[in-house]
Amino acid sequence: MTIALEIHIEELRAELRNADPAERRQIEAELELARAELIAAMAEQDGTRDAEPPF
Repeated sequence: MTIALEIHIEELRAELRNADPAERRQIEAELELARAELIAAMAEQDGTRDAEPPF
């Protein structure tokens, strides 16, 4: 699951580079959510609550 989230985060970052201001806000929100999901997934895998994302 974390690999899929990491790929999704990279795709959102790529979209963010070419986004207009209206799209930018939406993509930034999606990116923040994806990062939070990645942190939660990593913590679940490691059995910890303080996992750091690889970015």
